[in-house]
Amino acid sequence: MARRASHEPGWLAQYGKLISSWVKRSSTPQNAEDAVQDAALAMLESDSLTIRDQGSYFRRIAFNRTVSIHRSELIRSGPSLDGLPDDAHPMSASAQSLVEARELADAILTALADLSPACQEAFKLRTLEGLSNGQIAERMKVSRNMVERYMMRTTRHLQDVLHKNGGE
Repeated sequence: MARRASHEPGWLAQYGKLISSWVKRSSTPQNAEDAVQDAALAMLESDSLTIRDQGSYFRRIAFNRTVSIHRSELIRSGPSLDGLPDDAHPMSASAQSLVEARELADAILTALADLSPACQEAFKLRTLEGLSNGQIAERMKVSRNMVERYMMRTTRHLQDVLHKNGGE
């Protein structure tokens, strides 16, 4: 631990300089301070002995954190759902759209019931559990190629059903 302490002043000495220069250039000083503090915390939690140029690494972490903060603020500054007119609100579905969604869901469930149990299982593992073809193959004790076939059959069958449902 004593050895690590001897390396810390190199990048820690930059802490105050980095905060003051970024606060001056930033439109939101609090975000600059947060970014530098997050970078310092990351440096303290990491094994900084393995980093060749700790000062550059520290500045890069702080810069990346500043970009992340800026991006999340852009997302938050977008229009809120409360500001949308009632007819454009995504949560206010018409009775007709609810009926259509229910019919589509019923058609998909019926189409899935028409498939073999193996295709149903592979589809369930992919969509509900997010498993890869390799993981599905291990779980079902079949080859990866067989899982790919199950998924292709399922996809084709669902496409056919959805095409027929939309075309009627």
